[in-house]
Formats: sequence, C-alpha cells, structure tokens
Amino acid sequence: MVFLVRHAKAGHRPDDLSNDRLRPLTESGWQQANALAVSLSDAVAVGPLLSSPFLRCMQTLEPLADRLGIPVVADDRLAENKSTKAMLDLMNDLPDGAVMCSHGDMIPDAIQALQRRGCEVVTAPHWKKASVWVLDRDGSGQFVTASAWPPPKE
Repeated sequence: MVFLVRHAKAGHRPDDLSNDRLRPLTESGWQQANALAVSLSDAVAVGPLLSSPFLRCMQTLEPLADRLGIPVVADDRLAENKSTKAMLDLMNDLPDGAVMCSHGDMIPDAIQALQRRGCEVVTAPHWKKASVWVLDRDGSGQFVTASAWPPPKE
C-alpha cells in the first residue's frame, strides 16, 4: 500500500503567488502533521517519504520523517499544476509503505485517473487538508482499491 496525503493547514494564499511555494503550516496544521505522523507510522508507512517541494507539503511530512528517522525528499511531480500522468508514474514506481504529500488540485485528479484504470474507491472520499488516501495494490502492482481517511482532529 502507498499513502497519498494532502498537505495540512497552511496560512492564507498570498495575492502574489510567486511566494506561495514558501507558505508554511499554521499552528493547527502542525497539530495535524503531528497526528498524521502517529497514524501513518501505526499503519506501516515506512518510507520513502516524497513531497511536493512547496514548504507546506514538506512540513506536513516532517514529524513522520522524524518518527521514522528518514528524510523527506522533494519531488516536483507532486507540486501544484503538474501532470497527473507524471504523478501516477511516480506512484507506480514507489515501494509499499511509501508516503507522498501533494496538493488539493493534484490528488482528486490522481484518484479519478486511478478509477479510470479500474481502482475502486471503497470509502467516502475525503479531500480536506491533512486527509490521506490509502492505495492498495494487487500482486501485479496495479492499484485496486483506494480508501480515504478524514483529516485528524486538531
């Protein structure tokens, strides 16, 4: 299984989007990130940890990285406004236990693309910040089921 996390709560999007890559988590976002670290490590997330290079995504996985003793690696394929195909290619190459952190514009597109390829969504979808998609594979490596966790309580 592979985990796909939407970044935790961050500050308001600036009018000047050139600085949006540097928008950090809020205090409640850090609380969500810490709760995610516990739930993901309990669910056998063992890494690698890949994230959009945007600060809020990197910070979302930092508590999990500390807990697992491994780094968060920035991967531009998880950034906003990138190719869904590139993101799916990355997902297909990852080992079980991998965790990715991305954005609200990318995750629904990826889940819909997986559904078109035969993956069944077996829970109600959750799209809010700090929600997690758990993607299970069959023996051939194809994603066959997707279930969503709601965001942790703050």
